[in-house]
Amino acid sequence: MGKTITEKILADHAGEREVEPGQIIEARVDIALGNDITAPIAINEFKKAGCAKVFDREKVVLVPDHFVPNKDIPSANQAKLLREFAREQRLTHYYELGDMGIEHVLLPEKGIVLPGDLVIGADSHTCTYGALGAFSTGIGSTDLAAAMISGETWLKVPETIKFVYTGKLNKWVEGKDLILFTIGDIGVDGALYKTMEFTGDVIDKLPMSGRFTMANMAIEAGGKSGIIVPDRITEEYVKDRAERDYRLYFSDKDATYCDIIEYDVSEIEPQIAFPHLPENVRGISETGNIPIDQVVIGSCTNGRLEDLRRAANVLKGKKVAPYTRLIIIPGTQWIYRQSMKEGLFDIFLDARAAISTPTCGPCLGGHMGVLAKGEKAVATTNRNFVGRMGDPESEVYLANPSIAAASAVLGRIGSPEEL
Repeated sequence: MGKTITEKILADHAGEREVEPGQIIEARVDIALGNDITAPIAINEFKKAGCAKVFDREKVVLVPDHFVPNKDIPSANQAKLLREFAREQRLTHYYELGDMGIEHVLLPEKGIVLPGDLVIGADSHTCTYGALGAFSTGIGSTDLAAAMISGETWLKVPETIKFVYTGKLNKWVEGKDLILFTIGDIGVDGALYKTMEFTGDVIDKLPMSGRFTMANMAIEAGGKSGIIVPDRITEEYVKDRAERDYRLYFSDKDATYCDIIEYDVSEIEPQIAFPHLPENVRGISETGNIPIDQVVIGSCTNGRLEDLRRAANVLKGKKVAPYTRLIIIPGTQWIYRQSMKEGLFDIFLDARAAISTPTCGPCLGGHMGVLAKGEKAVATTNRNFVGRMGDPESEVYLANPSIAAASAVLGRIGSPEEL
């Protein structure tokens, strides 16, 4: 009987010939990740256990990105704890302000996570790395502490749903729209504790930026992970970045899936997730007239260079609507610098946008764009729960960068076609 890519990766990391869905395994990890919100708890537990050293200083990665630059004294203390632990442990991969980026954009860019890896992170969007053909999933801070000590974690092998995307993408439709449409179809618990394996002719042509976006939001459907079998596009991305050897895994043609769901993408238009769930999705033609106060383009979902290029393409020669705020947040310092080199910042500034240093910031209602009571925002982020970006009576609408940019100019949710 054939095996899925997920089952093969987990079997090898558990030292087993093969594994089955539902099986509990202990597996070695290639990367254990924490940030300035989740890692402090793990560090405290690590110290309570009386441990002197992490299992491997090259495999424990700490990235302060959620409340950095520090917004207040508590966040400064959180970041300080990471800094001191990284110095004490001589961690290879600790990224300080000015060098760091949003963790799930930074690690692939640096070649730290690679195809075939088993990656755990104390952040739910660790599933992003499945775009590279890795098994990656979010864990709790205490599980991170255990992994920092032992180099291992425990998992229940998930079942896999195969999603097949065929047809031709319509104009302004990208990976963000595919995953929003999928979540709208199956619901926020439609892939509960399952691997979402994205396949089909459309995925074969999708750039890495779109693949990262899709894998990133697998958790919004309840998924344990999202994954895409590596191919030429994957190898082109990692070949000059990889800092170590890696292995490519593939799903067998006769692999067993708990479900196979097919979509004809020619029927999909740009998608908007209405408050207050990512599954509350409508096509752009069905949104109606919704005035907005703020637009955020960035995050681990859509803060990559390709995302900023698409936004700049829409914004060029235009101005943000009166009484509407546009915040641009590049995902990493490299993306920040490259955006400057390509003249994207000139376009953003001419449009009256504000540009931030890399940070998670407003995505979690942290800083750099918190919403007031009654305000509405369009964001390229991944969640729109009640109070996610600020006041519980504010509203967040999720969209791709092109739609977000057009909405900033229109002062309401709208399409580039209207410009």
